[in-house]
Amino acid sequence: MMTSRFSSPSTAARALGLAGLLPFVAGAVALAVLEAPGLRAWAGTALAAYGALIATFLGGIHWGLAMRGVPPVSARLGWGVSPSLLAWVALLLPVGAGLWLLAALLLACYAVDRTLYASAGLSGWLGLRLQLTGVATLCCLVGASVAP
Repeated sequence: MMTSRFSSPSTAARALGLAGLLPFVAGAVALAVLEAPGLRAWAGTALAAYGALIATFLGGIHWGLAMRGVPPVSARLGWGVSPSLLAWVALLLPVGAGLWLLAALLLACYAVDRTLYASAGLSGWLGLRLQLTGVATLCCLVGASVAP
């Protein structure tokens, strides 16, 4: 296992991670409370797009670790592109179905990270990742259940 001076999240990382939940919460709330069909559709698209961006970001972390030579390099490279490809598919689906896929994808990203973060000495990030994944996934599920 590698050691890292970033083995656990800083206060800034926690604050930024929590701030990154704002678009998830806003999108889910907007989908649930807005009545105008055009605004609801916009909110659903915004939520799905943000979920896709975050899934892509989570995959990109593994490319960064692979570039640093953190084993298993091949597995990191392969997994690193998977969230982007699946998120793209989610954006091609109707919003409700896309949000279901994104919720599953965010959970899959966390499951993979539980395994691969340890080999990078990053297990200390899993608590924050669980909190962020939980809220983001819940927002996607709420959005999916009320999407037009």
